[in-house]
Amino acid sequence: MSVEFINETDAEVNVTAVLACARFVLERMHLHPETDVAITLISPEEMERLHLDWMDLEGPTDVMSFPMDELRPGSPGSVTGVGVLGDVAICPAVAAEQAAAQGHSLDDEVLLLLTHSLLHLMGFDHDDDAARARMFALQDELLTSFLGRPAPKATTA
Repeated sequence: MSVEFINETDAEVNVTAVLACARFVLERMHLHPETDVAITLISPEEMERLHLDWMDLEGPTDVMSFPMDELRPGSPGSVTGVGVLGDVAICPAVAAEQAAAQGHSLDDEVLLLLTHSLLHLMGFDHDDDAARARMFALQDELLTSFLGRPAPKATTA
């Protein structure tokens, strides 16, 4: 797995955990070992610009996903094709507010947002109750397995 990480902010996050979590999720979802993904931490101003440009929504959000090759999960013994999964943009400033509101660490919130975003890149969504239940259950399962303890709860849908 090729996981690129760029921190364009002054936020201090556990880069080792971010990279390990991304690889863990991609492996658990049976993506090809040569799958590429990029993770960038960005400022609230940059996130607000992306949010407005891509979603026509004002204000910064916590995370955005930008799929590339429309890769989907594989299955045990059958990985997906090689390609670029896409880009993940996380705003640590928004994530820190959410972490404080939920009573967990910024690092846990970043891992939660990363897992959520990676699932979006693989085609999961939460646009109806059934899809939301599936996606959030999978998100919780993956993050709990990665952390070896209960995953932090999501603050946004």
